[in-house]
Amino acid sequence: MTPDAAEKFLKDNHVKYVFAQFVDIHGAPKVKVVPADHFDDIITSGAGFAGGAVWGLGLEPASPKDYMAVGDLDTLTLVPWQPGYARIVCDGHIGKKPWMYDSRVVLKKQIARLKARGMRFYTGLEPEFSLLKKDERGEIAPCDDSDVLRKPCYDYKGLSRSREFLERLTDSVKVVGLDVYQIDHEDANGQFEINYTYDDALSSCDNFIFFKMAASEIAHEMGLICSFMPKPFANRPGNGMHMHMSLGDGEKNLFEDKGDPRGLRLSPLAYRFLGGILKHAPALAAICAPTVNSYKRLVVGQSLTGATWAPAYISYGDNNRSTMVRIPGGRLEMRMPDGACNPYLATAAIIAAGLDGIDRELDPGEPKNNNLYDLSPAELKAAGIGTLPQSLHEALFALERDHVLCESLGPVAEEFLKLKNMEYVEYMRHVSDWEVERYLEFF
Repeated sequence: MTPDAAEKFLKDNHVKYVFAQFVDIHGAPKVKVVPADHFDDIITSGAGFAGGAVWGLGLEPASPKDYMAVGDLDTLTLVPWQPGYARIVCDGHIGKKPWMYDSRVVLKKQIARLKARGMRFYTGLEPEFSLLKKDERGEIAPCDDSDVLRKPCYDYKGLSRSREFLERLTDSVKVVGLDVYQIDHEDANGQFEINYTYDDALSSCDNFIFFKMAASEIAHEMGLICSFMPKPFANRPGNGMHMHMSLGDGEKNLFEDKGDPRGLRLSPLAYRFLGGILKHAPALAAICAPTVNSYKRLVVGQSLTGATWAPAYISYGDNNRSTMVRIPGGRLEMRMPDGACNPYLATAAIIAAGLDGIDRELDPGEPKNNNLYDLSPAELKAAGIGTLPQSLHEALFALERDHVLCESLGPVAEEFLKLKNMEYVEYMRHVSDWEVERYLEFF
């Protein structure tokens, strides 16, 4: 889109205000509202922010320059749930140069590494979410009181009785070009998934943030909460954000090889990329599952419904949802990420891991096509299957030691480690209700 075409777009759609939007290190959207008659400012000098007021930008109150969010014209869209508004995604700049603490800038650097090799990265993100309400005591519960089945996946009643929200959300994201092709009730009460088609990696991340913005605001208007929290209920499956991925050259899928002797339709390039993901899996966990709550989803063991559906094991397999990486045929599905991740950082880290696998020709070994949830620790060890970190602290330690990922991500890696270690310390100092109930009069 050209600047003139953008001005026409705003005028034709009666846009009065534009959100200049970026994300902080946690992936939370941040905005300034710019009147449409000052739109040109966003795409030239940028919208100015006090960078020290935003998590993870590497800036302080005394920083000599403001953080300038410069709009990417290709991302200009309407905000369907908020008539008269549009959104443009921005890249952070300091002193007219891209700022390497900005996670979208970090991803673009990894995309450039692929482009130099004649490759593009494509992803399809599958956000799971919980549609909730608060009762008179302020406690959360599924939005529909009748959604109580012990195994509710694909339940017609559970889906139909939340259709107003699902329809409004679907209609909103379709207006801006997301091609929704499936909607379903997932395996936890009040849990849903809306699937839309894959795109280039950068657009996928932009779309994911827009999807979360739409879901949160539409739910709020209906008096509900749309949560992407990884594990809102202890006894039910958590919310993942599975990432389907492939490399292309503009004409064909470089991950697909129908002659694959393993029968997975994967090329040697795909296996090496996969080898890099498995090699760096413990460190990737810190970025793809970045909260203390994430590890209550990735915990080893089974849930009330029969399986966690979360990948606790560092492995891959055919159509095997008990592995960290599932192979749907000709592409990879990374099942570790959850809805709390910053999609730009997670994608950047996965590209870096995959490229390391390609460059070092890492072999992922043979696929595991049995149900790994049924194996004992001894059987897993005998099969050479490692376990993902079981706490944020363990994952951060792995990331700190992973020089490939830290160097690829640049200075934002150190900022991420600092903030997340602080978060973990705060969590460890918190005294939970479980502890009070168990220990107050126990001794």
